[in-house]
Amino acid sequence: MYLTAEKKQEIFKKYGKSETNTGSAEGQIALFTYRINHLTEHLKINKKDHSTQRALLRLVGKRRSLLDYLKAKDIERYREVIKNLKIRK
Repeated sequence: MYLTAEKKQEIFKKYGKSETNTGSAEGQIALFTYRINHLTEHLKINKKDHSTQRALLRLVGKRRSLLDYLKAKDIERYREVIKNLKIRK
């Protein structure tokens, strides 16, 4: 599997407040970004995989709603997440 427990802890430690705080918006956005990048690479190879395409669109929507929440709540944290993860608006 591409996403192990160790990889999740590493993502939450790097982008979240701590590796046990999996509910922070920054950590969730980072995890969604990692999964989105993986699915994008998969779809470049398997163009007709429609279920993966649907899952990718759902993940992008979830990440977008979390980013909108973070933008409304704290604009500085939002800008920092965008810069660290290299997400374009």
